[in-house]
Amino acid sequence: MTDEATIAAADETARRWAAPDPGIIRPGSEAHKNAFCRMLLDTHNPYKPTVIDWPALDAEARGRLTALPIWDIAVQTEGKARIRVLSYAEQLADALLRRAVELDAFEEGRHKEVLSRLVEAYGIRLAPEPEYHRPRYAEWAFMVTGFSECIDSFFAFGLFAMAKTSRFFPAELVETFEPVMQEEARHILFFVNWVAWHRRNLRWWRRPWFWARVVAVWMFLIYERIGLARSVGANQEETPQDNNFTLTGSKAVADVDLSPAALIDVCLMENERRLTGYDPRLLRPMVMPCLVRLIRRFLRDPLASAAAVQ
Repeated sequence: MTDEATIAAADETARRWAAPDPGIIRPGSEAHKNAFCRMLLDTHNPYKPTVIDWPALDAEARGRLTALPIWDIAVQTEGKARIRVLSYAEQLADALLRRAVELDAFEEGRHKEVLSRLVEAYGIRLAPEPEYHRPRYAEWAFMVTGFSECIDSFFAFGLFAMAKTSRFFPAELVETFEPVMQEEARHILFFVNWVAWHRRNLRWWRRPWFWARVVAVWMFLIYERIGLARSVGANQEETPQDNNFTLTGSKAVADVDLSPAALIDVCLMENERRLTGYDPRLLRPMVMPCLVRLIRRFLRDPLASAAAVQ
């Protein structure tokens, strides 16, 4: 096959997967574990960040890119995610589950490499990176990473779709991140199924403690996101970094003014689209879609209302 055909085939493989065995997949069963692990392993896209051809940008597009308040946080988040996920993998005795979690860690590290090469290509200055230490409690760190990705990816899918359709950034640059976005969809699908499988395989008396830890993780993530902007570096001349960019960054990635209601609609649609190609018997992330659907009921889309009046 040509290089283009090989890339297209790998992209298609990464987006569609079905478990070979028919019938119901009961959460917590051996078939369930096999399914969500094989989903991650079988849909791996073997692209290499070292061969990405970063497109040339004009001064205006380059300025938009370098002005985004995300680069320090993005690079450091992926660096922390890799070491956290890998640390959890090293504790696993189950060979298949360990292989899947190790692949998850590899892909997190590859995301960091993609981002590092982007900032190098376009001369974006980063704050010095901290050391990435292995977590003391690996399972807790794995859960923090997984639930954090469930939050951030939900909104990132919508922002990415807006960036593609608005042409606010060159299409070639946006398309470079398409494999990364689809990998995030696979990661959150894998994680929510791991949560369900793991809880059901705990002894009955340990399950309440596990749910208490889940609640504690969510409380920690909410606390972490309090405040719309935070600086990673101490140098006040550096660009302030927005820890909640995936929730607040619609105007930074598209030359359109979307209402909160319209943005939620885009995120819901993109979340569904990115996950629809995987076996429907696997569990889907529910917290963010259900939460924003509840919020959406109390929001109006001014453009839709105006169109109805006309």
